Amino acid sequence: MTQPPDTPAARHERILILDFGSQVTQLIARRLRESGVYCEIWPFNAASEARIRAFAPQGIIFSGGPASVTEGESPRAPDHAFASGLPILGICYGQQTLAHQLGGVVEGGHAREFGRAFIDVTGDCAITQGVWAKGAREQVWMSHGDRITELPPGFRVVASSEGAPFALIADDARHYYGTMFHPEVVHTPHGAQLLRNFTHLVCGCTGDWTMGAFRAEMIARIRAQVGSGRVVCGLSGGVDSSVAAVLIHEAIGDQLTCIYVDHGLMRAGESEQVVSTFRDRFNIKLIHRDASELFLGQLSGVTDPEVKRKTIGRLFIEVFEEEQNKLGGADFLAQGTLYPDVIESVSATGGPSVTIKSHHNVGGLPEGMRMQLVEPLRDLFKDEVRALGRELGIPEAIVGRHPFPGPGLAIRIPGEVTREKADLLRQVDSIFLEEIRNAGLYDAIWQAFAVLLPVRTVGVMGDGRTYDQACALRAVTSTDGMTADVYPFDMSFLSRVSNRIVNEVRGINRVTYDITSKPPGTIEWE
Repeated sequence: MTQPPDTPAARHERILILDFGSQVTQLIARRLRESGVYCEIWPFNAASEARIRAFAPQGIIFSGGPASVTEGESPRAPDHAFASGLPILGICYGQQTLAHQLGGVVEGGHAREFGRAFIDVTGDCAITQGVWAKGAREQVWMSHGDRITELPPGFRVVASSEGAPFALIADDARHYYGTMFHPEVVHTPHGAQLLRNFTHLVCGCTGDWTMGAFRAEMIARIRAQVGSGRVVCGLSGGVDSSVAAVLIHEAIGDQLTCIYVDHGLMRAGESEQVVSTFRDRFNIKLIHRDASELFLGQLSGVTDPEVKRKTIGRLFIEVFEEEQNKLGGADFLAQGTLYPDVIESVSATGGPSVTIKSHHNVGGLPEGMRMQLVEPLRDLFKDEVRALGRELGIPEAIVGRHPFPGPGLAIRIPGEVTREKADLLRQVDSIFLEEIRNAGLYDAIWQAFAVLLPVRTVGVMGDGRTYDQACALRAVTSTDGMTADVYPFDMSFLSRVSNRIVNEVRGINRVTYDITSKPPGTIEWE
């Protein structure tokens, strides 16, 4: 499977982000894009001097990472990055390797800091201008075990914490800055402003990159990749595949055929809505394939979550290839893959980030697949996809929908998946979402769904004993899907939903509410 060719973007102002393997590297890019700055993420070891010169960035950011600078084989920034004369911002591990390579000292074995922390601002510099005042105490988000114990020549301390005496450092003459904390995450309240100061005040960017520009550039990139080839798009009806389909259709028109595979694991009424929307409103060629018997048959007896995902991924490709053969062949498979899918499966840039789990549309595709991938949303977060959808004129009813995984209800049924379980879960899920909408809470929640638990519990209904299944409700708030907090429903709402479920869904006699945030949990159960 080949990736799209590199198509030079229009000559936007640009920042280069060197990835040292942090799970949140892409959040740096997201913050920069929010302030209108085009950026790219490259592996730290793929940034040759010639490549950096050709890219012509206004500045460079070193990301965090899981390694320790004190280890001999740990990653290092390329020396020519320092010789370029460009402003540099190092974040966490990026700050540590910045200091180490410029003559400072980094040590382990000191106090570690993970999560929320507070720093004392003892000085000022360009990136704190108008954001933090000298003498203030500010909240940040830390994730480090090592720390700098001796600054390199030319640097001074701007802010300190108990666990990181050099939490923010600056070399004003060379325009080098380093933060031990992570300004890119939402738990550093003013982090986006600090990054904006680096890009705009230090690097001189004005913010000339927009979602409209991304749309135009991605259309050009799709056309360059596809040429005169034919594309089939795996359409689920969710936000991601819908935006991908409309964008690709705008780029290549009738070279695109969407294939909607009903695997028997969709939400109530979803298949009918998908078919009518794309055929009638968008006038996109659509094939509707009911493959529920095939999928449910192949999932019979399967309990391992990874095997489920890979089974579903394999069957999707088999069905696509059957349908594309009926069409006379297709050269490309389009997917609505997003960056959170990628970063939890493999490093998006080939760097050293750690795998969390595979996703059906990332790690579950067979090596021998004959079609090449078209993934125009691969570097976007969910909110950016929604913004692109609005740019494309897609109705809010689709753009504003909660995320829904490609494997559908299969990963919300721990254990074996059967048609009976899927039907049961569909009813529960429908009631939960209906009550959320009735309460006016749908848009305040990032994602809400029900899970059918693989346990039976004793209950009492009327004068009789029941021994039926239990379900869990899940609702979270998030801005990017990388982290999430449980939605704080009041008890009266949860009681109302629970009462409806046990009374209306025969086979459920107990309802629980999942209060786990991400991390340590994931949003989905499998």
